[in-house]
Amino acid sequence: MIDLRSDTLTKPTAGMRKAMAEAEVGDDVFGEDPTVLELQARTAELLGHQAGLFTITGSLSNLLGIWSLVAPGQEVICDVRAHIARAELGAHAALHGVSLRTWESADGLGSVAQIANIITPDAGPYLVSTAAVELENTHNFGGGTIYPLADIKAIRELCSGVGVKMHLDGARLWNAHVATGTPLCEYGQYFDTVNVCFSKGLGAPAGSMLVSDADTIARARVQRKRLGAGWRQAGVLAAAALYALDHHVDRMAEDHAAALAFALAVAEHAPDAIDPTSVATNIVLLDSGDLDASQVIAQAQTNQVRLSAVGAKAVRAVTHYDVTHAECVKAGHIVGGLLKGHR
Repeated sequence: MIDLRSDTLTKPTAGMRKAMAEAEVGDDVFGEDPTVLELQARTAELLGHQAGLFTITGSLSNLLGIWSLVAPGQEVICDVRAHIARAELGAHAALHGVSLRTWESADGLGSVAQIANIITPDAGPYLVSTAAVELENTHNFGGGTIYPLADIKAIRELCSGVGVKMHLDGARLWNAHVATGTPLCEYGQYFDTVNVCFSKGLGAPAGSMLVSDADTIARARVQRKRLGAGWRQAGVLAAAALYALDHHVDRMAEDHAAALAFALAVAEHAPDAIDPTSVATNIVLLDSGDLDASQVIAQAQTNQVRLSAVGAKAVRAVTHYDVTHAECVKAGHIVGGLLKGHR
């Protein structure tokens, strides 16, 4: 089975397992796990921030980041297909009283004009005021698209001018960094809070990181505990993340190449299903034509390829450490054959 459902499917490598087994640990609720402390400091430095907070999931990291910027009854604005809007089970509203309002885009990348059109920092006594703008880089449901640095800077200038904060869901920021060569701190500098994930392209078994200034991270640490998400000897997982930073970042270029190869193979059979030039990182979105996405997924699984649906007619394939380039090419030909003639 060639499993392209998500890059979260990766399993720890032998070297990573060894690092986990040998990790020096302590009690992180007391702030005494040396491996967690090392990971937090290192990640914060990479992203150009003062401090970091290690969390079990990216959803929790996003939840804490948004909470730190947006008070109950205020709103964060984001793309209509943003992970915080679609894939976090309404947690920001349910747990923290935060409203979400969205802009529409073709690829998850909103323009300054779109954001300026809906941002409302002081809406008065009858409407919801905007406290933060959230961007996602790379954009999952947009097809692994990369936010141009110039656009991020322009959005930051807009937000700074009206007193609105910014949060980055950078779960796959590593992919943007590898694909463009842009230093992580170049991205991080424009945001008040940043979430990055270790369990996707980096291949760790679990864990994400929220970075910000020291005071914000101190507040977020308290809120993490309040949500029942304090943990003890988390250094075992932090060791996996540190190993990934040392060994798995640059190799993500292989995932990007495999994604392009998959898209090219699909396009050989069904050119209307995918434009290979749109593939920016490790995510490929396919148009299923007159088939439902669920039909394509079921047929692909019968042929030993696993995909996921991100819309009624949108099928997603995600390359990762545990699938080879050759397997991705093979999967592309299989899926392309299934899509051939279905327009």
